[in-house]
Amino acid sequence: MAAAAVSGAKRSLRAELKQRLRAVSAEERLRQSRLLTQKVIAHSQYLKSKRISIFLSMPDEIETEEIIRDIFQQGKTCFIPRYQFQSNHMDMVKLASPEEISSLPKTSWNIHQPGENEIREEALSTGGLDLIFMPGLGFDNCGNRLGRGKGYYDAYLKRCLQSQDVKPYTLALAFKEQICLQVPMDEHDMKVICFPTLQVNL
Repeated sequence: MAAAAVSGAKRSLRAELKQRLRAVSAEERLRQSRLLTQKVIAHSQYLKSKRISIFLSMPDEIETEEIIRDIFQQGKTCFIPRYQFQSNHMDMVKLASPEEISSLPKTSWNIHQPGENEIREEALSTGGLDLIFMPGLGFDNCGNRLGRGKGYYDAYLKRCLQSQDVKPYTLALAFKEQICLQVPMDEHDMKVICFPTLQVNL
């Protein structure tokens, strides 16, 4: 598929997925988030991972708060995204505690993240990551992911491959409404390295 065709296919799929997500009630989002959290914290890869990156969820994403609490309860190290809005650069910076989240400044996307000038431990400069929880608008069962179009995670995964010997394991967190038959991909897109069917039976 030519680049322009891929770009057009992504644009129309994004619009369709946003519409699908708007139709999911708050109760249903919470129900699926709770079921998915139970599956995540029992997942073998999660159990053996020590250094984990996880996104702070927006209203149309799987709620990650309980997973974050469990990361700390299990004595693992938690990193969260810090996006640079003028580029596609993102760092994963260390979170001190789940309680700290509500005091972090809010971005234009209305999500909390540490201030740009605040000095924090960055995952890739202190030993890399074992596991990255991936947000996205859509996923298919071949591990293809449709992001929001900024390329933050694709760029970050490429940096991971350059700076650590073992690839971080990637787990997609998705509502069942976000699973597509096929996600259009171009050469810049990184697959979700492992896409377990965590959303089955939700």
